[in-house]
Parts: sequence; structure tokens; C-alpha cells
Amino acid sequence: QVQLVETGGGLVQVGESLRLSCAASGRTFSNYNMGWFRQTPGKEREFVATIDWGGANTAYADSVKGRFIISRDNAKNTLYLQMNSLESEDTAVYYCAAGRAWLSYVRHDYVYWGQGTQVTISS
Repeated sequence: QVQLVETGGGLVQVGESLRLSCAASGRTFSNYNMGWFRQTPGKEREFVATIDWGGANTAYADSVKGRFIISRDNAKNTLYLQMNSLESEDTAVYYCAAGRAWLSYVRHDYVYWGQGTQVTISS
């Protein structure tokens, strides 16, 4: 199995930046496509970004395109989400996930999940 632990969440003001990290352990990290999802109370967990196993290809939700950057360092077994120009609507619990599907935005395609990290953007 793969264990995933997100870190880097916190409180930040509108317009500022934050970088989330997801440390992976267990099975070989480079074998998996990775994704970021987020969830707020009363809403379904929604897709944010994904990156393929080699890190050469990425895809983003329209709501974050141009502001967020997903990346990975397979040598460090770590996934990142750089969040820029943060908005109040970005407030959520952010989850990293691992799966075998290529550049999937479908939650079902991810089989391993982290515990989540809270990101709060204040006005």
C-alpha cells in the first residue's frame, strides 16, 4: 500500500500564496499518477489538479488554472501544490491521492488518499 501525508496547510490572506506537500511512503512513488482534491462542508470532494507518473504532463480544474501548479519530485517521494493568488473560494481541506489512471480527474480512479490538510483564506 501507499501512505500519503499532506502538510503545509494554514491560514493565509486573499491574494497570497501557499505551498502544500504530500509525502509518500510504502510502494514505489514513481509508479503512480497523483492528484489533488479539495472539499468544503456540504460539498462533494472536487478535483483540483493531476500529474502523471513521470511528472511530464499535468491537468487542472478550470477554477484553479493559471493560479495553481502541481509538481512532483520522485527522488524525494513528494508531491506539491503551489497555490498562488489565493481566493476565499479556495478555502477547503486539501487531499492528495494516488492511482494508476493517467491524468484522471475522477475521484474513483484514485485508490490511496492522505488525511487532508486545512487551507483557510481570510478576507
